[in-house]
Amino acid sequence: MSIPVVTVGEAQDDLVGGLERLHGPVTVVRRCAELAELLAACQSGLARAAVVAEGSGELTASLVDRLGAVGVAIIALTDNAEESTRLQGIGVSAVISSVESAALAERISEAVAQFSGHRSATSGLRDHGFAETGAALRPGPAEPAEARESAGTGQVIAVWGPAGSPGRTLMAVNMAGELANEGKSVLLIDADSYGASVGAVLGLLDEAAGLAQACRLADQGLLDTESLLRVAVPVAMKSGTFRVLTGITRADRWTELRASALALVLERAKEVAEVVVVDTGFCLEADEELSFDTMAPRRNAATLRSLELADKVFAVGSADSIGVPRLVRGLAELHAAVPGLKPEIVLNKVRASAVGRSPERQLREAWERFGPATAITAFLPADPGAADAALLSGTLLLEAAPDSRLRAGIADLVCARDQRNRRSSVLTPTAKRRIRG
Repeated sequence: MSIPVVTVGEAQDDLVGGLERLHGPVTVVRRCAELAELLAACQSGLARAAVVAEGSGELTASLVDRLGAVGVAIIALTDNAEESTRLQGIGVSAVISSVESAALAERISEAVAQFSGHRSATSGLRDHGFAETGAALRPGPAEPAEARESAGTGQVIAVWGPAGSPGRTLMAVNMAGELANEGKSVLLIDADSYGASVGAVLGLLDEAAGLAQACRLADQGLLDTESLLRVAVPVAMKSGTFRVLTGITRADRWTELRASALALVLERAKEVAEVVVVDTGFCLEADEELSFDTMAPRRNAATLRSLELADKVFAVGSADSIGVPRLVRGLAELHAAVPGLKPEIVLNKVRASAVGRSPERQLREAWERFGPATAITAFLPADPGAADAALLSGTLLLEAAPDSRLRAGIADLVCARDQRNRRSSVLTPTAKRRIRG
């Protein structure tokens, strides 16, 4: 069966004529004057492939995903090596403009075949709210072999929890600090599209929405390791350093955190850091706009994509009569939104005043009776004094309260006991006074 193709660009006359004379694998069904017309034609279901003969600079990762969502692979003609690399990075198959018609037809067939294979392998994503296809549905030929060989090997850790301030940011920030304290290279990402607060917690007053900047570069195919490191803010501790991609400065900027761009950011982040810690938002529901327009941006896309791509997910809830039921319901939603995910369950703010005597025992017994099958991984004690001291000084627990049980509990989650530094290099105020004396 011949593949229906739409084209755009001034060079399309020779291009179209050459393809039509083949009378074989592809058929040009429409010649478009501009990219917007091509997009409309593809969204109407007219084609399975789009050939951009001119104007490839207008292609972005978001546009590629919009076409991918309706089953269209993109092939662009360019003689610029840098542009070719950029296009390949956002999922576009790039060929030289002087390509012969037969070779171009073969390239179109390969791109469509590879794209269809990726769509089949990931078709379940849309059934669970993933309208934007992102990296998971990018056609295979668009990624050069050398890029695949140099893919990052860093681990992605996502911290999620239901509504109600269970302590997502507290955990994510201090996990990043503890990992950096162990000598690992760490990148902390604030992907909360409702209430980004990592910058405020760390006292970063010159917050410039680093993640939004990185997503913008990724969408344009311009995000490399150097540019990622430029927009990531370094946070220096006395025992190490880690970098932060701060969150959006206003809630109405959520449209800048598209799933496709964030997936590219996470891919690049794994190349610059051994561990990538992502502080996610709470909401998992599919946006109402999806009922009317599958191409609409989704506010919860950043959270869903982070959870989908994470190597490990920590689900945190408050250890009280409101927080625990919220977490139980939230875990059901989490499994529905990201099938197959097996999160580590953490109960935070554990205190006898909210649960009763022997709070950990009571919480565990209640969880075994009424909670999901997944067991609780850890209990983090309530320590408002230590948490407030860290927040007031804009630092981490390992600096503001290095001996606190809360700090030790978070460290145990991400650092193996036999590998943890027995004594933090951070000196307590008492120790400092002794040294001065």
